[in-house]
Amino acid sequence: MQARLRTVPPVTAATEHPLPSVPESGPPYATLEDLSQCCGLVLGSPTRFGNMAAPLKFFLDGTGAEWLSGALVGKPAAVFTSTQTLHGGQESTLLSMMLPLLHHGMYLVGIPFTERGLHGSRGGGTPYGASHVVEHSNQGELSDTERELAQALGARVAALAARLRLP
Repeated sequence: MQARLRTVPPVTAATEHPLPSVPESGPPYATLEDLSQCCGLVLGSPTRFGNMAAPLKFFLDGTGAEWLSGALVGKPAAVFTSTQTLHGGQESTLLSMMLPLLHHGMYLVGIPFTERGLHGSRGGGTPYGASHVVEHSNQGELSDTERELAQALGARVAALAARLRLP
């Protein structure tokens, strides 16, 4: 599997037409075609009051045609987030990102407790998805445990996508 990094535009930019395909810096903006073409999907968002950020929600709200056509049915998906504090709403944010994926018929992938990092993490990491706590980090850097859990989650999505992929 090969990762394809994308971002979503700010809500104000997304409502302007035409939207440039590439922001001034960072990865290109995600398109609905990216969703249709992917073998698996890993969504991430900062936490905003225990929910995904508005730009991601706005993007997902625009996937009605993909829902109707079943473009994402049967594909694996996972989620990740970051919060400023330990009790900043990580798990509710992860769950909020899962809801549209369930409606799309995707297979949700989490982090099993066989991953040692879930047993002793002092920062992020939940069975619902990978996470990061900024206040416990060195200048915003992921801890070794957070990094290991995020990599394990990505590997699980890629492995399931490879198993599900049609010849």
